[in-house]
Amino acid sequence: MRDSKLSRRDMLRASTVLAASVFAEPLAAAAPEPTPLSPALIQAARKEGTLAFYTAMDIPVAEELTKAFEARYPGIKVRVRRSGAERVFQRIGKEEDISIHEVDVVCSTDAGHFVRWRREGLLAPFLPEDAARHLPPEQIGADGMYATVFASLSPIGYNTNLVKPEDAPTTFADLLDPRWQGKVVKGNPNYSGTVFTATFALSRDLGWSYFERLAQQKVLQVESSRDPPNRLARGESAVQADGVHSQLLLLRERGAPVEVVYAGEGTPLIIAPSAVFKTAPSPNAARLFQSFLFSIEPQQGLVDAYGMCSFHRLVKEKAGRRPLSTIKLIKSDPEAMEAQREDIKARYRSIFGA
Repeated sequence: MRDSKLSRRDMLRASTVLAASVFAEPLAAAAPEPTPLSPALIQAARKEGTLAFYTAMDIPVAEELTKAFEARYPGIKVRVRRSGAERVFQRIGKEEDISIHEVDVVCSTDAGHFVRWRREGLLAPFLPEDAARHLPPEQIGADGMYATVFASLSPIGYNTNLVKPEDAPTTFADLLDPRWQGKVVKGNPNYSGTVFTATFALSRDLGWSYFERLAQQKVLQVESSRDPPNRLARGESAVQADGVHSQLLLLRERGAPVEVVYAGEGTPLIIAPSAVFKTAPSPNAARLFQSFLFSIEPQQGLVDAYGMCSFHRLVKEKAGRRPLSTIKLIKSDPEAMEAQREDIKARYRSIFGA
């Protein structure tokens, strides 16, 4: 199921790039020195008193993070602007076009956005001390302008009331079996950064012919990456072709009849960086919040309470969950994602419709 336009040499070259770096973007300049927390920064942030956090995180996750931040730093309020990653990207683009600068910190599940923002000179170089100390170097972007706050996966899943374990698909190729026709749900890359990243990874590794054949299965298209797991839990679909791993995990842990499948070909890895904008109205509060995101308490909370994955070296895996290190992953290439963005979306629409 390989796209005829992708040669073996192309695939080997892509694999080499991915092995070198998750971000796959060259360090054109040295990253700034890590910035430790200081009383001066905290005082300056309190004088500003507020900040705007644009994010593709689920609302409960974002709200819990902001409450924890506000409790740690009384006197600073966080305004959350939450939407799908692609909508966040579009909103920021429109604001830049008319010179309205509202975003202080942004976190997106589409890492290609940070490639674009960096190239357009929209990001401020700022490297929190915890990020520099505890994240692997490949999770810190070019010039220290962004770093991975959390990661997730986009796995296959199924409803255990509708599908027996021995009958469940174990690979993406299995989803093309005629028995799944009319029973598959999937998200939309034009809204969800998670699904866009998964679409990029699978179209690169399996070819667009995979999606052409999948579309013949009368797939139910939904918007958010949370929608497929939720539909599985309600019994409205038997199988999901993509969707956010964390939601599937949490539903299973709450007793919902869902199960995760880590596909034989590999499961797309979704990294979610964050960054401070150069035109941040509250630059000190923005830097304080960015530092907070990489401290151990919120990092461990993202894993324990919300099913995320963290690259922070001090974070512990939650008992009962499969460690990320034991899962075969399909890694993305944010620079290639950004370069191919419009082509990917257009080709996807041509296959699945608007």
